[in-house]
Amino acid sequence: MPATVGVDVGGTFTDVVVFDGELITGHKLPTTADQSIAVAAALEEAGVDVGTIFLHGTTAGTNALLEGRGAKCALVTSSGFEDLIEIGRQARPSLYDSFVDRAPVLVPRPLRIGYDGDFEAVRLLLADAAPEVVAVALVRSYSDPTEELALARRLASELDIPVSAGAVVSPAFREYERIATTVLNAFLTPEVAGYLERLDRTIAAGQRLVMTSSGGLLPFDSAGKYAGRLVLSGPAAGVVAASAIGRAKGHESVISFDMGGTSTDVCRIEGRAPGASRRGVAGWVNRVPSLPVSTIGAGGGSLAWVDQGGALRVGPHSAGADPGPAAYGLGGERATVTDANVILGRIPADTALGGSVALDVGAARRAALELALTLSLDVETLAAGIIDVVDTHMERALRAVSVEEGVDPRDSVLVAFGGAGGLHASRLARRIGIRTTLIPPLSGVFSALGLLLASPSSDAERTVMLEEGSSGLPAAARSIANEAAGVFARDHGARGGVEVGTAEIRYVGQSHELAVELTPDWAELRTEFEAAHRSRFGFVRPGEPIELVNVRAQVSGTPPISWDDVPGLRASGKPQPTRAASSQVPVWERQDLPPGFEITGPAIVMERDSAVWLEPGDRLSVHDDGTLEIVW
Repeated sequence: MPATVGVDVGGTFTDVVVFDGELITGHKLPTTADQSIAVAAALEEAGVDVGTIFLHGTTAGTNALLEGRGAKCALVTSSGFEDLIEIGRQARPSLYDSFVDRAPVLVPRPLRIGYDGDFEAVRLLLADAAPEVVAVALVRSYSDPTEELALARRLASELDIPVSAGAVVSPAFREYERIATTVLNAFLTPEVAGYLERLDRTIAAGQRLVMTSSGGLLPFDSAGKYAGRLVLSGPAAGVVAASAIGRAKGHESVISFDMGGTSTDVCRIEGRAPGASRRGVAGWVNRVPSLPVSTIGAGGGSLAWVDQGGALRVGPHSAGADPGPAAYGLGGERATVTDANVILGRIPADTALGGSVALDVGAARRAALELALTLSLDVETLAAGIIDVVDTHMERALRAVSVEEGVDPRDSVLVAFGGAGGLHASRLARRIGIRTTLIPPLSGVFSALGLLLASPSSDAERTVMLEEGSSGLPAAARSIANEAAGVFARDHGARGGVEVGTAEIRYVGQSHELAVELTPDWAELRTEFEAAHRSRFGFVRPGEPIELVNVRAQVSGTPPISWDDVPGLRASGKPQPTRAASSQVPVWERQDLPPGFEITGPAIVMERDSAVWLEPGDRLSVHDDGTLEIVW
């Protein structure tokens, strides 16, 4: 069978996983400023040929948004609603911070054009403004998109530039969210589509698919039209992989913890991968199908600094891949989380990260010394403080996806991965009361492995506004499933096999909805909705009428591999500590740990792309598939 290659580009490293039909291997490369260069190097190292299936997770859209490298965008909306994108909602990003700023509006006022049916007036205004892209989002298009779609087609034809239509990008009701999402999609389209086109021309793979924020795969040519759906491309792949290992191990509730070089991504998974929700990114509305991933600027490369009040802070700025942490010996001069772990001996001094990056402990200590002197601390105390601060940030993120959503994290298992995930997982599990932590095989490149475990998929969505008892429910369920199947056939040139429907329901009079599984029976919908309402808010209103607001469906194909293909990674060898770290803690090599082997902390388990730190009293056991289970 042809090889399948997953390449996930992060802020610091580009992760690669290759499945040749029998074995799965993985490795890391430094991320380059132009991501396509790192991807091409990864594919060359993996030996990709024309028969290869290439699966990609990218931060091209995320980086373009955060760095403001989007296109010059114009907005065409219903006359009188041109400023809605700036007015937004009354919700403030930080309730008690009067100095906080909203994310900047992506369309300046002169490029917002009201449409009242006069196409020629709009065309002339756009021709004069000369935008690079146009977002078309009429206020009532959720109920009848005919006029909006016709307007978008005419503008695309006559102006010969990309045009994003709200009826395609975000078809559900709520005009502000639909307009803002359409604008964001248009803003990112040239950057994302251009990146995918460059990559498409340079790689020799046969089938080329990219991960979307909802955890599915889209062909390059289809994904270029949905730039906003790629904002969480890489993190979504990690959630897919965490969901797969959780199901394989029989855990109903999983919290994924992905700590890389630049950021940490967390997500709570109940049963299977969570249904797509609507998320924002860095203050911008992005109402597209998306896994509920929460991202913070805390990673191995996060920089430590002292604020004006004399307090030690960590992140969100990162040393990135160039120069990277000081311990990498590539010119970094500021202390990072990785440097703190090196100083404390949690990453042994004689480690060659990725098999090639030799650590420079002296450089790590020199980088930390300036901060230590500023705070009147010794270097070791400062390093411990850096770990405490970054762990507090990550603990808050874990609580946000569990406790703050009405879920007890003690009922979940923590799946930790990413280059730095294993170094912090045990401490974090203790801090929030999780008794079991899983460190999966290939944990350092686990998100890239998630690309191979993901399915080709497509989504459809519609606003229906049906009151409880309406006879239109079965027809709405059938219709949205058929629509999603049609989108899948158009995107992938094949029929999908798995359909997942979602219903967004609320009590009549409520402002917002809860998502539950879509069924054609009102009694079942009510039962599911009230269970979700009780879980989230702690109460229900028996007898209060409900209404179905939106229906969504996702149609999926078959993933390249399943978790059953992964056990080829199981380790073998003679288990014995290979050396002692600088703190005299025993160090084990993961590839030498056979199934059934047990270790009691404190200890360090090293592998090519990551490390695992065991707190005193931790008990580690090795599963048959190479997964490390830590309990305390």
